[in-house]
Amino acid sequence: MPSREPTPLDRSALQAWSTQVAPALLGVHLVSDVGGARVVVRLTEVEAYMGEDDPGSHAFRGPTPRTRIMYGPAGFLYVYFTYGMHWCANVVCGPTGSAAAVLLRAGEVVEGVDVARARRRTARMDADLGRGPARLTAALGIGGTHNGADLIDGGPLRLEEACAPGVPPEVHSGPRVGISGEGGSAERFPWRFWLAGDPTVSAYRPGQPRRRRGREDDMVRNAGA
Repeated sequence: MPSREPTPLDRSALQAWSTQVAPALLGVHLVSDVGGARVVVRLTEVEAYMGEDDPGSHAFRGPTPRTRIMYGPAGFLYVYFTYGMHWCANVVCGPTGSAAAVLLRAGEVVEGVDVARARRRTARMDADLGRGPARLTAALGIGGTHNGADLIDGGPLRLEEACAPGVPPEVHSGPRVGISGEGGSAERFPWRFWLAGDPTVSAYRPGQPRRRRGREDDMVRNAGA
């Protein structure tokens, strides 16, 4: 059968709560034409964050200049800097004002492997190119200038449904990576979702308390997104 054209994701699909949107994003393609070089990633691992009701969220203490994009309409990219060296990307979702978001943790590069390898020269194999949130943004060419990018309007970064639906993959869930305290509870917040058996999924590690350094990128201790 001939392959059908990619279908842009509809904004309405992202207006549900992040705990519903997150598993639905698995298998969706994130397309990047940043810098005129095309890379397409099939999302394989995500985490849900629920704004001011979630102790793991950057928005837990309310709006700040950095988090204001999370309070806007669904379908925009929230990009933040962490550990003084890495960019991480989130899809804003839920009703406007909710500050809900989905952290993009990992994905398989399905197009533009050579470009992704040029951006991720330390990757030992293709499965490592987008295996982890910082690696994923690096492979896609995402940085701070892309904070607030619209993922729906056909810009250089956009979400598209997979061309071949196929058999629905098996989805697993569990505690979020690297979050200590209440937000890392497996019982209350099993909000990490991944495709079972996929080699691009990152390894789980529990959160470790770290000192607050007084910088905005560390305002919420051990927050994931």
